[in-house]
Amino acid sequence: MKLRKRLIAAFAASTLLLSTGSAFAFGGDHHGKGHHDGKSFKRLLRGVDLTDEQKEQLKTLKMEQKEARKNNVIGGRENMLSQREQVKQLLLADAFDEQSVRLLAEEMVNQQTERRVAMLKSQHAMLSVLTPEQKQQVSENMTKMQKRMEEKLNKRLRNN
Repeated sequence: MKLRKRLIAAFAASTLLLSTGSAFAFGGDHHGKGHHDGKSFKRLLRGVDLTDEQKEQLKTLKMEQKEARKNNVIGGRENMLSQREQVKQLLLADAFDEQSVRLLAEEMVNQQTERRVAMLKSQHAMLSVLTPEQKQQVSENMTKMQKRMEEKLNKRLRNN
């Protein structure tokens, strides 16, 4: 009986550990690439004629944001590892400590929120460089991207 409980707890712990790591990665650097490697932003700027001054401003902002992310990764990684260990301890404990789980979950959500706010703040700063006409083109590009993402999601849901 105890072995069965331990096996279930170990399986649950491994599942939770994997999901917390991917959630951290998504909020932080989207698995190390993705939205923060500039490809997504370049797609948004497709069809937008940038002046040399705007290109230089965007380049400067990207470099500043890259440096800020690099500085935050070390502390974020240590914190993530600590949280993983706490999750493991809570899952393998003899009794379920709901209050501790809630506190840890709340801490993780708050950190995810801070990462999301920082990401949106940097995107806003980059889009602030654009003229109203350029922003209109970006808005159209965003709409197209969202439609493509919805189509992909619907396709995946139909295949499952």
